[in-house]
Amino acid sequence: MKPIKPAERRVANIYTDPFTEWSGENNQPTGESLLQLNTAKPQGVGFHVYKMAPGLTTVPHRHSEDEEFLLLEGDLTDNDGTVYKVGDLVWLKKGTEHCSTTQNGCTLAVYIPKAEVAI
Repeated sequence: MKPIKPAERRVANIYTDPFTEWSGENNQPTGESLLQLNTAKPQGVGFHVYKMAPGLTTVPHRHSEDEEFLLLEGDLTDNDGTVYKVGDLVWLKKGTEHCSTTQNGCTLAVYIPKAEVAI
């Protein structure tokens, strides 16, 4: 087995490395940020760690493919009243429409295979 070359591996730490501000409409700050190592994929597509600032509600959206996430820190509530707890591993089916709110901020590990569509 040959060694992995530096150009073939990226490592980041979710506690010490900087997150990138999510670029909203007209590049306005959204209160969202992410840590995504695969720069060949669009922002927020594939596997990434996603943070929401306290008091934030995401833009209502539809999932183009299944979404999976793990709530690592904080609180998260979906628009239908479902409350997620730290440690919850969540699957949302393709076509699901929702928005999420956090009172105190949260951090999620997310896998989205295709960009979401705002509704």
